[in-house]
Amino acid sequence: MSDNLHGSLFMVLAMLGFAVEDAFFKAATGTGDVSPGVGTMLFGIFGTTFFVLYALWAKEPLFSRAYLQGPLLIRSAFEILGRLFFALSLAFVPLATTSAILQAAPLVVTLGAALVLKEQVGLRRWVAMSIGFAGVLLILRPTPSGFDTTAIFAVLGMIGFAGRDLMTRASPPEVSATQLGILGFLMVFIAGVVISIFESAPFAAPSLPALAMLLGTGFAGLIGYSALTKAMRTGEVSVVAPFRYSRLLIALIFAFLIFGERPDAFTLIGSTLIVGSGVYTLVRSGRKDRAGSVQRSGV
Repeated sequence: MSDNLHGSLFMVLAMLGFAVEDAFFKAATGTGDVSPGVGTMLFGIFGTTFFVLYALWAKEPLFSRAYLQGPLLIRSAFEILGRLFFALSLAFVPLATTSAILQAAPLVVTLGAALVLKEQVGLRRWVAMSIGFAGVLLILRPTPSGFDTTAIFAVLGMIGFAGRDLMTRASPPEVSATQLGILGFLMVFIAGVVISIFESAPFAAPSLPALAMLLGTGFAGLIGYSALTKAMRTGEVSVVAPFRYSRLLIALIFAFLIFGERPDAFTLIGSTLIVGSGVYTLVRSGRKDRAGSVQRSGV
């Protein structure tokens, strides 16, 4: 099996894990047995505990002074923003809509890299990003008759995740992936606390079925995270990364089979535009990176 095929299969496994995570969380919070705030807090506790135990096993330091430096402080703020609104979106917005809008995050990362990190972005990628953002507008349908205000949760969650990914690229190299995992899940817990403060329902422990689904959320998320790390370290990024959009296809299947959702034509067309432009942007970026590496090596 080639490295590219190996990496692509791990990427699909990662997206399956994340899609299952989303479905479990939506099922747990959608029944009313657990609030989005409590569910998010428990998810944060589960993830933090896992990474702390892994760090202790690997004899890695649990914390880093870099947590208090600018890039990671900004990353933490974006993590809270993303997790807070993504949790609300999973609870109150159709899964198909939430997953489709989330796919625009790589486009926002590319936009941020151009505007904030001053990376060079060619005309073709600017056009691709514009098409992708047009797909988001098709899904949102910002007209008085078609606009669903709760869909703003998905947009804000997507912006939060894009900002987190952008600041991850700017984070100090001495901070390990495990330390980033600890920091990230601590922010998930804080996001859950913030949601709980503004929830009208009284604070209550989840029922056993809801707790089981939240445990499933945690395990699926950890599988997705581990597979994603393996995928991005195997094969060429321009080949492996576009398979992240398999998450949308899996989410659409779950939305149909589990939650009885029927995405309309605007949502499907918008999703196609987002995925198409995102794949093009990722492939184009990978080609540019390879060309730059060849040029630097003098070949």
